[in-house]
Parts: sequence; structure tokens; C-alpha cells
Amino acid sequence: MLELPTDLPADLAPLSWLLGVWEGTGVIDYPVGDERLQGEFTHRVSFSHDGGPFLNYAATAIFTRDEGATSVPLVAESGFWRLSRPATDSDAGPGLLPPLAETTPRGVDDVEALRAASGGFPIEVSLAHADGMLELYLGEINGPRIDIATDAVVRGAGAKDYGSATRMYGLVDNHLLWAWDIAALGTTLRSHASARLAKI
Repeated sequence: MLELPTDLPADLAPLSWLLGVWEGTGVIDYPVGDERLQGEFTHRVSFSHDGGPFLNYAATAIFTRDEGATSVPLVAESGFWRLSRPATDSDAGPGLLPPLAETTPRGVDDVEALRAASGGFPIEVSLAHADGMLELYLGEINGPRIDIATDAVVRGAGAKDYGSATRMYGLVDNHLLWAWDIAALGTTLRSHASARLAKI
């Protein structure tokens, strides 16, 4: 049974089911030119919070090879997940700038005002990859389902071709299931990886 914390900032209530460390396996299947990249990987995802109105996120994946072969690290990414809302004078930033107005805790009514006509909440996910790539995803969390798509992708000069992505996350039978579609290396947006993770 999934236990949800009760001491979170109100803005984290819709995201609270993600909290914890999830581990499992997944599959890759993606065409690059005349070649088809396929295989299995192990995956570890962590969602935590430090009292702010966002979740801290970190994930790694390792390509599993046949016995005796060297495993290959695939991704290391970290970032932040939060409800999408306009910044106010009571929010800190940008940079190290303090709030311009008195900070008051946001409540249930403040969060409820963000609810979309679909019944879900708009979210923003910012991710930094160890290979020099940054992604900003926009989307929606609606109960135990999250759908996000890149609004911006920033690549370092030496990064590989990567144009856009979508991700879907869902809580099914107390497992975190996800699918990641990408447009990369000359291939248009299509399915590339999926996984099933259990909370540890």
C-alpha cells in the first residue's frame, strides 16, 4: 500500500505519490539510420523534497549486457518537478534575490485555483543531463498519471542531436510505469524506452 506524507507544502499534494526511491527494469527500442538499438536497462529514480514547493528528482539508467560484458551507463539526470503557477512578489528569485513581499504559506485553495478544466494540474519539469543537455517539460498531472512534453531543449556544443521528447508516468498496482518518446539522431518523435519500477 502506498503511504503519502501529510506534512508537505500544499503545492506538492498532487505530486506526493511520486515521493520515494523507485527501482526496476526497462526496455529500449529505437531506430537510428539502418540500425535498431534494442536492449534492457536497470533504472533508479528518486523523488524527494526539502520543504520547498517542488520535488527534487534524480535518475540513472544502466544498459545491461550479456553476462561477462561491461554494463554501459545510459543516463544520469537531475532536476525539479513543480506545479506550474505564476511567480509572485512573495516568491524568492531570480537568483539569490529575496521575496519582495511577505511570504505566506500557500494553502489548499491556492492549489485548487490551479486545477485545469480536465481536472488535472499544470506542471513544469526541469532536467539537467550529465551529457550537457537541459530540458524543460510542460504538461499535466491528473491523479496518478503525468503527461509532459518538452517546451525547450538546450544542448551543449558537443551534445548529440536531440530535438524533442514526451514522457508519460503512471501509478499502476503500486508500480511507477513510464514511457519516453524522443526525436533524436535523425529519427522523428517516436517511442524509445519504457520501464516498470517498484518503490524500495
